[in-house]
Amino acid sequence: MTESGSAHEFVRTPDDRFRDLPGFPFAPHYVETRAMPGLRVHTVDEGPRNARPVWLLHGEPSWSYLYRRMIPPIVAAGYRVVAPDLIGFGRSDKLVRRQDYSYQMQVDVMGELVERLGLRDAIFFGQDWGGLVGLRVVAAHPERFAGVIVANTGLPLPRPGSTVPLPFRLWRAFSRWSPIFPVGRIVGAGTVTKLSPAVRAAYEAPFPTRRHMAGARAMPSLVPLTADDPAVPGNEKAWAVFRRWEKPFLTAFSDRDPITRGLERTFQDQIPGAAGRSHVTVRGAGHFLQEDKGEELAALVVDLARSLERPA
Repeated sequence: MTESGSAHEFVRTPDDRFRDLPGFPFAPHYVETRAMPGLRVHTVDEGPRNARPVWLLHGEPSWSYLYRRMIPPIVAAGYRVVAPDLIGFGRSDKLVRRQDYSYQMQVDVMGELVERLGLRDAIFFGQDWGGLVGLRVVAAHPERFAGVIVANTGLPLPRPGSTVPLPFRLWRAFSRWSPIFPVGRIVGAGTVTKLSPAVRAAYEAPFPTRRHMAGARAMPSLVPLTADDPAVPGNEKAWAVFRRWEKPFLTAFSDRDPITRGLERTFQDQIPGAAGRSHVTVRGAGHFLQEDKGEELAALVVDLARSLERPA
């Protein structure tokens, strides 16, 4: 499906691309967003609707399929799991022009989704761009969240003289200029576990043509790396919230991610709710640690949820 009558031209990945994906039996749910009129946002929504929600947000260039190992054990523990796809990814609609993507657009769409789904007392888990976007939403709606876990992500506030890791600079150039963009191989390069051909194909399912790939190509270039980036004021405002954040804030970074290595200390050092917590280093995991250690991460989420239910 192609839609060009709205302000932004977009495409919709055919449903048959998502048929019989390994380990992903979840029914799709859609919300037509007001932030980007005409566009549908897809979300996995599993578990009791009246249970504490756990919001899982993916990054680049993955989609909610990344959470297939985490969703069942969290639901089995009695919680509701909401795992949406960012615009341009998964089963969500995809803008076809790179210039139509922005950090703020993704924040606006996800913020609207959180409100319309009525999430309250939620736990947020975000990785990669899921952290960059989700933390902005948490900071804008702190009353809706009871705890946060971040994994292999950041909330960038570039300063003069700050350096950008070489692996990220190379990734940013590749995503922008490479004539090919093999999403399955890209995700596989960020895991310790070797992905099967069927799993690699599942990561490629949302992107049947080049027109579907604009978001996956655009997002690395939207990470704010300079002080004059338009996303910096929004991130500064979010950091002002988190520097007063007393609720639980945990980090679960992997030991084999050269892109985000060390960023966990920024959260641990600056957020009051991170002080005295049992932060985790996930051993034997790459950038996409949900692939390598999904069950371990799910247990961490469940432990936090249960701790919130115990009397103070």
